[in-house]
Amino acid sequence: MVVYKDEKTNTWMVYYRVTDWKGDRKQSTKRGFQTKRDALAWEREFLNKTQADLSMTFASFVDTYTVDMKNRIKENTWHTKEHIIRTKILPYFGKRKISDIQPRDIIAWQNEMIKGCDKNGKKYSPVYLKTLHNQLSSIFNHAVKFYGLKENPAAKVGNMGKAKAREMLFWTQEEYKKFSEEMMDKPVSFYAFEMLYWCGIREGELLALTPADFDFDRETVTISKSYQRIGGRDIITDPKTPKSNRTIKMPEFLCEEMQDYMKQLYRIGKNDRLFEVTKSYLHHEMDRGAKAAGVKRIRIHDLRHSHISLLIEMGYSAVAIADRVGHESINITYNYAHLFPSTQSDMADKLNQFRKEGTDNVTEEQRRA
Repeated sequence: MVVYKDEKTNTWMVYYRVTDWKGDRKQSTKRGFQTKRDALAWEREFLNKTQADLSMTFASFVDTYTVDMKNRIKENTWHTKEHIIRTKILPYFGKRKISDIQPRDIIAWQNEMIKGCDKNGKKYSPVYLKTLHNQLSSIFNHAVKFYGLKENPAAKVGNMGKAKAREMLFWTQEEYKKFSEEMMDKPVSFYAFEMLYWCGIREGELLALTPADFDFDRETVTISKSYQRIGGRDIITDPKTPKSNRTIKMPEFLCEEMQDYMKQLYRIGKNDRLFEVTKSYLHHEMDRGAKAAGVKRIRIHDLRHSHISLLIEMGYSAVAIADRVGHESINITYNYAHLFPSTQSDMADKLNQFRKEGTDNVTEEQRRA
């Protein structure tokens, strides 16, 4: 590496060579430093990064982490991770050497996050706090696993927050009926909520639906993609998990409704989105409909909970429900256990009967003896 001054611009630059993963040597120049000290500092940090020297700053390691991980993660997922790193982690650890960060530093950061508030002045939820810690810990895990960091200080401290904090809300069928009647003045809203409630699909899955996804002869809809709006762009991605790829059997009335809806759409192509609205539009409509219907306001995602709770009430097993909604059956059992009919009393009665029959048999044998 060479640091020298560009007399034309009166700034400093670094001339350097690197060897890529294929073994090819390339040369490049980093320009625009106002002082020689700045150029030398950049040179030193660049060497630390390229040599995986853990005396590099945390911010520099995040650059390495980004190069390693960004293309392995869905764009919308990375967008969320990047926002957390940029706004909640780098302001605290960015200038520190990654090898110097200790568990006590993590505790201090956690305390700052616990005291923190969102833009509306509301305290961060336990679920969000857990998400923040998990992201910080994943960066340190990457450094431990691939770059020789001795230990993960975030893992040593342990998490903050908790996985489940929000109460699981859902509408009964009667509540949904009242709501849906208020949506009938806007077809796009009415049919969107019909799909969400009666099929239990996710919001992104709904917004990615096209006419080609429906087979009305078989009365099915195929879920194979999800819609996201990222950086002003419409992005179609794979569904949330591999199990989310599924074909759902639709009730006959819903097939008829969706056919009616498609007939109302002028010259729609088979691969055009059926619901060209945003998530914020649906949230606004949820506000409007709930208020007009006089029912409690729930989240869009709670319509999925409502569908699952309805199927539980109808007597379907966790395995059958999981296949329909694209969940693992263990998650259905764990998250909705309180809704399944309790078998504890029946178990106790049968144990009583078993014990009684055993005692009666022993007494009869004693009499014979």
